[in-house]
Amino acid sequence: MLITVFIVYLFVLVGIVLYASRKSKTNADFVLGGKKIPGLFLALSERATGESAWLLLGLTGFAYSEGWDAIWVAFGCVAGILFLWIFMAEPLRRVTEKTGALTVSGLFFKSFPGSERKIGILSSVIIIIFFVLYLSAQFSGAGKIFNDTFHIEPFWGMVIGAGIVTLYSMLGGFITVVAVDAFQAVLMIITCVVLPIVALFIAAANGVGFAEALMHSDMALTEVSATMAGGAGFLLVLNGLSWAFGYTGQPQLLNRMMAMRNPAATRRARVVAITWTILAYTGAFLIGIIGYRMVMSGMMGDGAAAIAADAEKVMPVMVMTLLNPLLAGILLSGAVSAMMSTASSQLIVVSSSITEDIWTNLRRRPLSEKRLLFLNKFLTLMVGVVAFLLVLVMEDTVYGLVSYAWSGIGASFGPAVVLLLFWKRFSRAGVYASLITGTLSAIIWKTLLADPTGISERLASYLLAFVAAITFSLLFPEKK
Repeated sequence: MLITVFIVYLFVLVGIVLYASRKSKTNADFVLGGKKIPGLFLALSERATGESAWLLLGLTGFAYSEGWDAIWVAFGCVAGILFLWIFMAEPLRRVTEKTGALTVSGLFFKSFPGSERKIGILSSVIIIIFFVLYLSAQFSGAGKIFNDTFHIEPFWGMVIGAGIVTLYSMLGGFITVVAVDAFQAVLMIITCVVLPIVALFIAAANGVGFAEALMHSDMALTEVSATMAGGAGFLLVLNGLSWAFGYTGQPQLLNRMMAMRNPAATRRARVVAITWTILAYTGAFLIGIIGYRMVMSGMMGDGAAAIAADAEKVMPVMVMTLLNPLLAGILLSGAVSAMMSTASSQLIVVSSSITEDIWTNLRRRPLSEKRLLFLNKFLTLMVGVVAFLLVLVMEDTVYGLVSYAWSGIGASFGPAVVLLLFWKRFSRAGVYASLITGTLSAIIWKTLLADPTGISERLASYLLAFVAAITFSLLFPEKK
């Protein structure tokens, strides 16, 4: 039954891909949808893209391991999403309409004419470096899900996940990815809402009350309250909340807002995105907390050993242990969807960044529309292959890989995007400062300073890049 449900899911996916790919006829369609996509679909796509294997594997595993301390990570993410949709979505749409940009990098160099080549190449290199790591995290998540669900070796699970994502991303680009994402966002929210509710009732049936099921340990809440009084507690909260900063600079999320048709579409999309976010994060956090209590109470059977070896398997193991095969198949399809939605969007961002920000700026003669579209599809395939090869030698967790890539992209692009939208004195020197400082500080801080200081690279690199962007804009203002 489980395999049958998953096969049905794949057939539905293929149907959506084939239908949507017919609407992708030009390079503008492939890169940003050509203003053909309703706001509702863009909102669902943005949320599915923004969460990935990180939400259903990374956050659930982190909550399982760290207990209520993980709530600050959830709060940070939700705060970032709210800021993105409430304050940045409409200004982004207006700037995109004004400049005609197809990428986030394009927003910068079209706002500062004459900087196309330098900003385009610099930003594209940054996107390639961090997004290939991000993609590797998604393929790693696919390996874990297929291993726990169908007992397929992680390697072949990664092959299947990477192959499906790369193929449908190549076929139709942005339009296809958004259409599939919207479907996957529905599956993801079903998983986040249904699983914790079912788990709570099963726990109650086994003599574990609701309140007890929500306690990570007997002293969980007391310990959190106690640490808040000291410096360690302050850093715990600050590092968790620092996830919010990265949302302001993620190209795979920002381009959904850039693709909005009009202000009304943005307003409708905002309501959908915020509602989805609150439900999904509440559910994912509870899955990790309840999963811990169920393991401690002996309700997970043989699955407890798998979770003990890798906490990020708590969600798929809970689904397989607690639910009937039909419902398990639907919910695990949601977990696979989480990986696919983000990976496909990142593939499109990387390929379009190379074609729009590097190729078109270095080549003297512009390519024909047909050749540019072919180049985008070929690069999508190549990026998928490279990310797959990289994951074979990576040993970090999904949470760790996403945190690193999120920090680098968020710190590089985030300050520049925020200042471009809200500060009139922002200059091209500020763009360079944000991109360079964000990238270098994320790498250096992660490698050398994160452990000694206790401050995450997400927080430190973003603040350093923001200060650098403002400083260089003041020192080197735009000539009037």
